[in-house]
Formats: sequence, C-alpha cells, structure tokens
Amino acid sequence: MKKTTLYNVHIALNAKMTIFGGFEMPIQYTGVKKEHLTVRNNLGVFDVSHMGEFYISGPNALPLLQYVCSNDISKISVGKAQYNYFPNEIGGIVDDLIVYRLEETLYLLVVNASNILKDWEWIQKHNTAFGAILEDRSTETALLAIQGPKALEAMQILTNSRLNELPNYAHTIDKFAGCDNTLIATTGYTGAGGIEIYFPSQKAPLVWEAILEAGKAYNIAPIGLAARDTLRTEMGYCLYGNEINDTSSPIAAGLKWISKPEKGCINAAQISAEITNCTTRKLIGFLMESRAIPRSGHTLLDKENNIIGQVSSGTQSPTLSKGIGLGYLDADFVKPGTKINVLIREKNCPARVIKLPFIKS
Repeated sequence: MKKTTLYNVHIALNAKMTIFGGFEMPIQYTGVKKEHLTVRNNLGVFDVSHMGEFYISGPNALPLLQYVCSNDISKISVGKAQYNYFPNEIGGIVDDLIVYRLEETLYLLVVNASNILKDWEWIQKHNTAFGAILEDRSTETALLAIQGPKALEAMQILTNSRLNELPNYAHTIDKFAGCDNTLIATTGYTGAGGIEIYFPSQKAPLVWEAILEAGKAYNIAPIGLAARDTLRTEMGYCLYGNEINDTSSPIAAGLKWISKPEKGCINAAQISAEITNCTTRKLIGFLMESRAIPRSGHTLLDKENNIIGQVSSGTQSPTLSKGIGLGYLDADFVKPGTKINVLIREKNCPARVIKLPFIKS
C-alpha cells in the first residue's frame, strides 16, 4: 500500500487512517464535523499528495490536450487553470482533472489518485498521434490544500507573492515556506476559498509544520478526507466513482459548462447531441425533510413509490445540520422544489430537490 511523505506525521497526530486511491490516508483527526466547520469558518490543511501530476509540453501539447480534454484548453492563459474531464469513446468519463498552463507550451494536469495509471495510459495511447512530451511526476510531488476564508491571510507570511491579488483558478510560482519553485494556486475542492501548493515531496514535513505554525493564530487544524468529502458535497461537486465514472454522461452530470465538443475532442458527436437533445436523467441535489441521512446507492422514489433515481452521494451537512444528497433523477422530477422520497432502511423518507450548491461559497 502506498503512503505519502507525511504518513508518519499523520500517525503522530493520531489520525484515523483509511485506504483511498491505493494510499493510506488520514480520514479524520478530531472528528468530521469539527474539521468541516474549521474549514468553513477559519482554515485547515489537507494532505492530498496522493493525487497525480502529469506535465505535458512541447509544440504539440495543445493539440493533444484539445483532443483528450473536454474544455477548450486554448482559452487558458499562462498563470491560469481550468476544470476538465477526459471523455471516452462510449459516452462516459475517464476522469475529471484540473489543467494548469504554466508556460506557453507547458501544462500541468492534476488527476485523481485512483486513476493515475489509467489516466497515464490513456494520454500515452492518444499521444501517439501527436508526439507531445509527457512526464509523470506524481511520486515526486507533494500537494497540500490550505482551505478556508482565512487561508490567504494566514499563509501570506510564508511567501512574497500577494495571495489576495491572485484571481480564482490562477497560480504563480514562488518560494513558499522556504521551498523554492512552489506552485501556488487558488484552486480547491471545498468551496471555502484558499490555495493549493505543489512542491517536491521530500520537503513536505517542513512545509507542513510551517503551515501549521503560520496558521496557529487563525485556529488552523489538519483536516482529513472525510471532511473533504462533506465539504465538496455541500458544494455539489462531483466525485469520481460516485457522480461520474466510465459510463456516466457528462451532460447528465451537469458538466455541460466544461464541455466544448466544437473544438474536436474525443466523442464530440455524442456530447454535442446530448447538449442539444438533453438526457433522460440529470444529477440533482436534494435536502432531507426528516432526520434521516441518505447514502450512496439509496433508491429515489416519487410520491407513488415509483423508482425515479438513485443517490450518488449522501451525508449529514455539518453546516446545515440536515441530511443532504446528490443523485440522478428522471428528467421529469429535477425541478427545484419537487418532492421525492429516499428509501432508507425500507422506509420512505421525504426530501425535496434543491438548486445546487447547498450553501454559498
């Protein structure tokens, strides 16, 4: 089983560990609700070094990425980032990812830990027609996410870059916590604001300690993957393996906004057709109207107990103190305010469809 460079640090902090994406990762330290609210109200730091980092460069980097990615890569200016997915030939999604444009012909792709090998082989397969320069730096790269409304203010002491002047989904390369050439990006998976930093993995323990020291006056805390999941669910963000997978339609998943088939990506014809004709099911958010908590796999029913969908993610929202969920519903039932039922332990529990996100970012 793989471990990040900070594994021993997490053990020393008495983190509860779990297997995720082939890595032993901290699921929580002091409790999911406490960690979640720390990020929403102050700031927290996540070790997400299990993620994959691919560097794509050369004159054919852009044509390759235009073909394998869903969004229009040509729209990314140097110093910016863009959310994307890899469409496959059967109408599904290989993975979702962030693309950073570091230089005119140099890009960084950040992919999900569980899909690193699959994604790498996918890009290599399609690169035979383009000849771009590919480099997998996943094992040598650490990734820490410092998230929360106080993150930029607290972390300013660690870098000369003016963090509050970085636009959303932007990045710069500078010294951070004494580590040269750190990629500092205003990206994240929580909806709480903050930064993500990429740097050599051997520097991770020192950088981790510097972050906790700099954030001490702001009540920073280490945060586990369980709170990362509740935070992203409150925002309605897709999780690979739950909302999206190799067979799920990106248009049904609400990813039309990052689907640009006109620029000639894989499966462009089907994506275009689904944009035009819509899909029979759509991903929605729903709020429980009882004390029940929905979970992935639960059945969604209409008022006559007909099956109309399935829950893809569900949890108790620490912010709202209510059960919330994401799921796919038949298109006739997706209007916000629609009353539905969630089948939980053979009991129909009332809920209503809402417009995502559950809370404002």
